[in-house]
Amino acid sequence: MFLQELVPHIPKVELHDHLAGGMRLETIMDIADTKGIQLPGNDPGALFEWFQKRSKGGSLPLYLEAFRITSAVLQDVMSLERVAYEAMIDFAQAQVVYAEVRFSPVHHTAGGLSQSEVVESVLSGLRKGSYETGVYFGLILCGMRDGDPRSSLEIAKLAVDYREKGVVGFDIAGKEHGYPPQHHLKAFEYAQRHGLGTTLHAGEADGKDSIRQAVMTCKSDRIGHGTRLIEDMWIEDGEIVTMGELSHFIRDQRIPLEMCLTSNIGTGAVASYAEHPFPLLYHSGFQTMLCSDNRLMGNTSLTHEIEIAISEYGLTLSDLKTITLYAMDAAFIQEDVKRKITKESIEPGYDVYL
Repeated sequence: MFLQELVPHIPKVELHDHLAGGMRLETIMDIADTKGIQLPGNDPGALFEWFQKRSKGGSLPLYLEAFRITSAVLQDVMSLERVAYEAMIDFAQAQVVYAEVRFSPVHHTAGGLSQSEVVESVLSGLRKGSYETGVYFGLILCGMRDGDPRSSLEIAKLAVDYREKGVVGFDIAGKEHGYPPQHHLKAFEYAQRHGLGTTLHAGEADGKDSIRQAVMTCKSDRIGHGTRLIEDMWIEDGEIVTMGELSHFIRDQRIPLEMCLTSNIGTGAVASYAEHPFPLLYHSGFQTMLCSDNRLMGNTSLTHEIEIAISEYGLTLSDLKTITLYAMDAAFIQEDVKRKITKESIEPGYDVYL
């Protein structure tokens, strides 16, 4: 059996998946029809094309415009529960054994829900899906980079309040350029002080200084994307000749990099799969993992991202196992649960083919 044929069957770990960015197209249309929400397309094909134009425009601000529609249909308890539940069903079908889903509750209060009610609705859907499928999950709450730092702190406090109920981490997402991570330092300090995992979108639409602030100032446990870390390296003929202090720190401290191949092309972080730094970083000892980011916007899945990595970078089954174990190790859940998933799902799921 060829490696590409194995991909749908091997166990996977997803650490960077946006709830509103992974909705089913038919769900958007169904909710919009029920709620009387006007969409930019009257049929699935037209709506899909609308999303694709924004997600492949080579600009992060344009890419983020697509969330205007997905957020509009996620303003009530039933819709939030449904989308969270469907995400778990979709993960199970892709053989994802653990998933961390993230979203910003502040975007789902226009219908009158409180942020606490929003979080409870999403957790309810995730729990139901987990119960039916056996897929483990963790929820990450996001503050917004271009928002008021006081709002980010409130979201960090909300995340801590739900730490024992399924929330495992805190993140800052949204427009990167012009909105440095250090503006939200108090939120990160609060989350870390109360035992939450932290990750931070950095090095996607801004340079290495954004990554530096993420790990040095905000002391983030993980980096979302980190694509432009290569600006801290001297590269010749596809090999790293020298690395700067930041790159050495990230590699030596084993700071995980949540890398999203298709998304990075769509936002203009890289021009093509061939130019993506993922294989260079992986083979140079960085703790890299593959993630889907926004399955709807990117018309992708973790299965598809892995298939791309095989065809573009020549990854082997052993490489895929290593990357999956990297992701499991970087997850924000308890160590005993990590060991259980690794022992019962990941190792046997790969070893049967190795």
